[in-house]
Amino acid sequence: MPNKIDVSISASSKATAGIADRPAAMMEEIMRIILAVIMSVCLTGASLAANVSCSATAKDKKLAGAALKSFMTKCEKDATAKCDADAKAKNLHGAAQTSFTKKCVKDASGV
Repeated sequence: MPNKIDVSISASSKATAGIADRPAAMMEEIMRIILAVIMSVCLTGASLAANVSCSATAKDKKLAGAALKSFMTKCEKDATAKCDADAKAKNLHGAAQTSFTKKCVKDASGV
């Protein structure tokens, strides 16, 4: 008879050990999901902030005259560089690249 008691105790301890591991695994999975959600929210906010046009930024800064011209020139130059890189990343060539870059710069500059 003692063997049966020992077997049931060892079986019980094995079952308890398996249950003890499950909450840790579940907690780890929940943390991964929470981290993914936080990262996506941060990246979405950053991309929305990056989509503000040059002219809107210039209005917010209340630029005029030479300062406005200088700011717009630099902003359009930066937008062109970014749009060229985006076109290259999308593997565009020829007319498709030119069209994409023109539209991208126009959208970025707000003109």
